[in-house]
Amino acid sequence: MAITNFIPTIWSENLYEELDKQYIAVANCNRDFEGDIKNKGSVVKICGVGTVNVSDYTKNTDMSAAQTLSDTVKELTIDQAKYFNFQIDDIDRAQCTPKLMSSAMKIAASSLANEADKHIFSLYEEAGTTIQSGAITEDEIFHHIVKAITTLRENNVNDTKDVVIEVSPSVAALIIKAKINLTADGEVLESGCIGKIMGCKVFVSNNVTTVDDGDTNTVYCYVRTKRAIAFAEQLSEIEAYRPEKRFSDAVKGLHLYGAKVIYPKEFVVLRLNVYKD
Repeated sequence: MAITNFIPTIWSENLYEELDKQYIAVANCNRDFEGDIKNKGSVVKICGVGTVNVSDYTKNTDMSAAQTLSDTVKELTIDQAKYFNFQIDDIDRAQCTPKLMSSAMKIAASSLANEADKHIFSLYEEAGTTIQSGAITEDEIFHHIVKAITTLRENNVNDTKDVVIEVSPSVAALIIKAKINLTADGEVLESGCIGKIMGCKVFVSNNVTTVDDGDTNTVYCYVRTKRAIAFAEQLSEIEAYRPEKRFSDAVKGLHLYGAKVIYPKEFVVLRLNVYKD
C-alpha cells in the first residue's frame, strides 16, 4: 500500500516552508521561545532582558559593581488548534508527481496561515494605545498613521525599521488614493508589503479585523514593532492514512499555536471607520 512510502518529516518541512511564505501578521511577530509544544494547553516561555542602568562616569574613579541583569519571562499558552484532512488518489503517485502534493500543501498552508493571521489580528484590544477615527477619507489617513508612529516614538521606539503597519485592503486603497509616497529603497518586499511610510513597512492583509457597521466598516489596523506580539507554533502531527470507507489515501495534520502581546507600549491600533464602496 502506498501509505508506507509517506515520509512525515519531509512533508512537515514542506508545510512549514509554505506557511512562512503565506504568513503576514505572524511573520511580523517575535517567534523566539523556550519550551516544547506537545498539545493544546502547553506553555512556552518568552524571555527578555530587563533595563540596563546608565551612570555618570568620573575620571580616575572606580565604577560601581557590574549590574546583574534580570530576565523578564512571560508565559505564552498554546490555545489554538487547527487541522487539515484531505484525500488524494494515491500517496505514492503524489510523491512521484511533486506538483500534486506541493499544490495540496500550498492550499493547506494558505488556509492554516489565514487562521493564524486572523488570531494575531484579533488581539487589538490588548494594544497599549488605540487611536479612533470618525468616517475616514484619503485626506485623513496619513495624519492617523503619523499619529500612531509618533505614539511609538514617544514610547521610546526609535528605530522605525522595526515598525510595521498592517492594514486592510480598504485602508490600503485610501493610502493609494491619498497618493502617499510608498518608498521601497530598492529592496525586495515581503509578501503583502506595498512599500514604506516614514521608514515603516506597510502590509496589506484581508485578515485584518473588520466589523460591518452599516454604511461603514470599522477596521482595526496595527502599527507595532516586530517584538510587540510573540507567536509560537508546532505542527504536532502530520500523517497519511487509509480512510476505511474510501478507495483512496488521505493526509491529515494538526497545527498548534498561540500568541501573546508582550510589549503593549509598542503596539498601537488604528480603529478606523471606512466608507464602503
